[in-house]
Amino acid sequence: VQLQASGGGLVQAGGSLRLSCATDGSDSRLNIMGWYRQAQGKQRELVADITRGGTIKYADFAKGRFSISRINAHNTVYLQMNSLKPEDTGVYYCNSRSPFDSRRNYWGKGTQVTVSS
Repeated sequence: VQLQASGGGLVQAGGSLRLSCATDGSDSRLNIMGWYRQAQGKQRELVADITRGGTIKYADFAKGRFSISRINAHNTVYLQMNSLKPEDTGVYYCNSRSPFDSRRNYWGKGTQVTVSS
């Protein structure tokens, strides 16, 4: 399974970015798509994920600022990030996985998000 993410970049604090990630759709059993991030020197953490049926989970830091959505027919997930803060800086990774089989867990290469103060 290939995941292709795009949309990162440099933005000032308070600005917005929209990340996109598309999978090749080669494994229809991958129910969950989501975004994780990793800041320098820190562990990778969940930002948000969404099931095929539309159930969403957000990290506390993302609630009220970030919005995740997906288009199942296009195997695509989006992350709209508003009111960005310098602490949102990091590499954002797209993820697609099955909740029933831990072997089916795939990652994109990551896209850099940098928020300047």
